[in-house]
Amino acid sequence: MRHVYTILLFLISIQLVNAQGQKSLPPTKAVYIELGGVGLPYSFNYDFRFNKEKVDSWGMRVGFGGYSIEGDSFYSIPVMVNKLYGKGPHYFEMGLGATFLAFNVQRYQYQNCYTDSNGDYICQNYGDTSTSTSFILDIDGSPSVMGVLNFGYRRVPVDGGFTWKVNLNPIFNNNGFWPLFAGVGFGYSF
Repeated sequence: MRHVYTILLFLISIQLVNAQGQKSLPPTKAVYIELGGVGLPYSFNYDFRFNKEKVDSWGMRVGFGGYSIEGDSFYSIPVMVNKLYGKGPHYFEMGLGATFLAFNVQRYQYQNCYTDSNGDYICQNYGDTSTSTSFILDIDGSPSVMGVLNFGYRRVPVDGGFTWKVNLNPIFNNNGFWPLFAGVGFGYSF
């Protein structure tokens, strides 16, 4: 039995020596919540670098956001390719992507019926019956897609941990271009 403990202790020692000799990988992945930004009202996101050994490289982010309040709902899925420039922990972030949208807006319609002075019965319809909505720009129907750009600052600690970002996010679709939309994100890099 003593030989088993000796062998086990020897194997653990080898693992510890190897672990100390190995170069630790930089934090090339992150999870964060973003208020505003490419998810529009807010989004939960996963971001990763294609090159697992370099933080300042090309990467991608995918997220999900939305809400449902009293019959109105709005859901967004931002997908973006991005690149980080700089040295840890300070990076300039630049990206291009699309946000896929789905929404349901309760429309209210009512009729006002009355008898006029000639005795004719008249009904008038009031309310909104359109199938579009607006979030900064008009959105024609659901589902829809909005193009997004990303320019900003991202702080990624060298050993991982709490990360944050501030971005300018121009958005565009077939109804126009809005250059001054922004977002701020907080999360964890690993």
